[in-house]
Order: sequence, then C-alpha cells, then structure tokens
Amino acid sequence: MTPKEEPFTDLDLDPDSFRKLGYRVIDLIADYYDTIREVSVFPGRTSAEVSAAFDMSLPERGRDPESILDAWTTKVLPNTTHLGSPRYFGFVNGSGSMIAVLAEALSASVNMNVGAWKPAPAATEIERRTIAWIAELVGYPTTCGGQFLSGGTMANFTAVLTALRNIADYDTTEEGLQSDKRRGRFRLYMADHEGHSSIVRVADMLNLGRNAVRRVPSRDDFTMDVDALERMLDQDIDRGDQPFCVVAQVGSINVGAVDPLDEIAQVCEARELWFHADGACGAVGVILPEKRDLFRGLEKADSLTLDPHKWLYIPYECGCILVRDAEKLRRAFSLTAPYLRGTLPTEYTGLDYLEYGPQMSRGFRALKVWMTLQHYGVDGYRRLLSQNVRCTEHLDELVRASRDFEALHRPTLFIYSFRYAPEDLRSQAGRSAARRAAIDAYLDHLNQRIADEIQLSGLAFLMTTSIRGRTVLRMSVCSHRTTLRDIELVFAKLRELGEVLDRRDRSTQMPEGRSLLRRTSPPENSDSPKPPSQP
Repeated sequence: MTPKEEPFTDLDLDPDSFRKLGYRVIDLIADYYDTIREVSVFPGRTSAEVSAAFDMSLPERGRDPESILDAWTTKVLPNTTHLGSPRYFGFVNGSGSMIAVLAEALSASVNMNVGAWKPAPAATEIERRTIAWIAELVGYPTTCGGQFLSGGTMANFTAVLTALRNIADYDTTEEGLQSDKRRGRFRLYMADHEGHSSIVRVADMLNLGRNAVRRVPSRDDFTMDVDALERMLDQDIDRGDQPFCVVAQVGSINVGAVDPLDEIAQVCEARELWFHADGACGAVGVILPEKRDLFRGLEKADSLTLDPHKWLYIPYECGCILVRDAEKLRRAFSLTAPYLRGTLPTEYTGLDYLEYGPQMSRGFRALKVWMTLQHYGVDGYRRLLSQNVRCTEHLDELVRASRDFEALHRPTLFIYSFRYAPEDLRSQAGRSAARRAAIDAYLDHLNQRIADEIQLSGLAFLMTTSIRGRTVLRMSVCSHRTTLRDIELVFAKLRELGEVLDRRDRSTQMPEGRSLLRRTSPPENSDSPKPPSQP
C-alpha cells in the first residue's frame, strides 16, 4: 500500500541560514568579551524599567531569527548585571570560562538527557570521568560517587538526604519521617556564624524543620568550636534526639573560614555520625600549596560539595556532590521502573545517574567542566586561584593602611568583609554603651549606602553582609579576570563614596552628628575612577 502523503511542517533552519546566525552569535559573544572590562557592571535600572523592556505579547506567528537576535544588544545586554566583569564582587559568582560557552552550545545541540546511560552514553562517561578528575583535584578518593547538579543547595540536599538514609536507625526511604520507629527529632549541626543558609533550606526541603539545624558556637576566627559541638551532641542525645550529620564549612560565605576538618572528622567517626564538608565556595583552594594545611581532614568527609560555577569559573549552573561510598549514594536515591531500563537484560547498559541523585532528567553539565579542566589544567587553575587570593590580600592591606576603614578578619581565601568606619567615630565608640550603639547604627546605614551607590555607579558590584550583628561591605574576589588594579580602583571609589556620604548623612542620621563632622584633610587618594559607560 502506498503511504498516504501528509502535509509536513519543518521549522528547522537550513544549514546555511543556521551557519549565518551562528557566525553572528559568535561575533556578539566575542564583542562582549572584548568590552567586558569597560561595561557598567550593574545596569542601574529598576525592576519596572527592566520589565517594560520585555513587555510584549505572545507571538501568534513566527518572526525572522535575525530580528530576534537584535534583542540581545537592544534589550538583554542593557539590562544585564555582568557577572563576568573583573569588578563583579557580589555573592559568590564565578566569572565564566570562554571555552565553556562553546561547550554549552555543543551540549545543547545534541540535547542528551544524562539521567540514564542509553539516552546519553558519551555524556554519562564524560561526567563519570570529570567527577573523578574533580575528586583528584581536591584530594578526595577517586572511587567516590557523585554528579553535577544545579548548585550548592541541591548538592547539599543530596548530601544531607544521603546522610539521613544511611545513618538513621530505621528505613527512612520506605517509611519516611512518619514512621512509628522514629525516636526524637533528627538533628544536624553547623557553625552559628558562618553556616550557610542552604543547609537550613535543605532541612526545610526534607521536612525535618528548620529548627533541626543546630547552631554550634564559633571561635574568634569564625570557625566551629568542636568542644561546643560535643557538648551539644551530648545534650541532644540525652534529650532523646537523633543527631545524624555535622556540616563543616570549607571556605565560608562571609569570611572564607575553613572549619577544623580533622577535628570534626574525629568526632563524627567516634560517634558514627555523617561528616559533610560544604566546600561550595572554597574546597578547590586545597590545590594551593600555601593553603593546603587549612584543608587537612577534607579527604575524610563522607560527602563533599563544591560549586564549579564559583571558584572554578564555570558558567551557570553547575554544582557538584562527591560521596566517599558510591553505594551509599545509590542506596539513598535508587528506584525501579520498567520503562527506565527495559525488562530484559542487555549488554548495552551503563551508569544510570538517576540512581545517584534527585533528578531523573538531567542536562549535559559535565561537558563545560570537562573542556575547561582540559583547557586550563591544574597548573592554570593554581595560577588563577593564586591571583584571586593575592587580590584579596591586597584589599586587606589597603583596608589596614587607611584611617577610615576597619578590618574585621584576615583573608583566608577569596572572600573578604570589612567596614567603612571613620577613625574619629571609632575613637568615640568606647565612651558609653548608648554612644557605641548610636555610632554602630549609623555605620550600618553608611555602609549600606556605600554598597548601593557603588552599584549604581556602574564601576563595580558588591553587597553588604552581617558580621557579628554589624552591616559591613563584602567582596567576593572570584573572577579570573580581576587584577590588583581593579582592587585599587574599587577601593578608591569606596573611600570617595564614604567621604561624600558621611559628610552628607552624619548630621541627619546620628544624634549630635553635626558637631561630630570631621575636620578632614584631603582624601588620601583623589585619583578616583570614573564610572564606565552603559553598554
């Protein structure tokens, strides 16, 4: 029988048209990188203004692809915060390797689903190999299990759920938290000051309750007090609770603190608790010889998370989980369904990543890590990470040399928090508790205003954070494009903004402020940078 002819709609681009568009896209990307040091880091536009730029109706009919690409330069870039800029210091956002951009295009073209081996043979084996490379890079057992996830929260979720299902004294996989066999509350532990908020979100997602996270007192250097941890464990066990996991910070979010990993490992081993190392920010710092002692004990962790989209400079999104015993990871997530594998045995099978993590459908995240690791090599990464550390140390030197800034800690890795605090105000803070409180409240206001204003200037992007209850400036120097000159430009701008805002705001924001206005000499460095132009 002759097949019936049916109308067929083909909306794919023909090869020549696709090639032409592709060349244009590459030109757009190349031009972007060519100007990345000059663009305004933050667009300085309100959400209403940005929303208005994209206010358009759902297209009923298709549009010419060339006109669609036009929006990249007319709408997208003018409303973009440029995380790839050497002067982007907000949150902990990596700067993005250029070869990874090409990797993203290639991975999208084949559209492999790396949930199972059959739909993604090459992608699965690349991910398996890259996970082993990451483990080798940080000195973790290369026989571990692991995978790439969206980021630190999902990586920590995977780690903590694996901990719960392997440490709890009944089968939480089948019975969950509603089992009659459960006794007391499950508890996990992290440092009170520098413990990351993602751990609280994980406890929430697991329905353990946010209060399941126990905050262990910190030492003066912001690291976990292990003696206090042991006391809390004893108290909770006496109360009938079930401790199951201790989370150590490996490069914390505000000051780059590394908890005493070896001591925590010993406590967890003795008490049969899961030792999880949250290295989302700083675990890769172990490759620096001068920092290696900080990470002693990292290799003993039952699980370790790190984010390649942070200090490995991989474009978003890319988190990573490593679990020492791969079988324990599989046990936490394994499930069976005939349609996933077929019902008859075959030699054409391999690692199914859906057995080892929360996602069943997964993108080909590994390709950009695999390619970038090959492009930079360990030696290249070591040099780039060292540059970031040196920039952070230089920032600390500038802060300590200035009479108007206050150092709050010594830099450990690449994250540094400090405060604009004019010397004349600091000298008066000890007069009375009320006076000290008024000055601190004013400095909180002043530092927030400085951060807001430098964002709007376009020169740099940084945020404030809270250090022991005080609002301070925080810079995350994890762009592989940042130079010492960038640090000096930004510091000069911060000082200039501090001078201007302090003169304007002190009399209105603080009691007796007018009488305390400084008789200042000219600024220490009047060579202040001009903000870059909008793209």
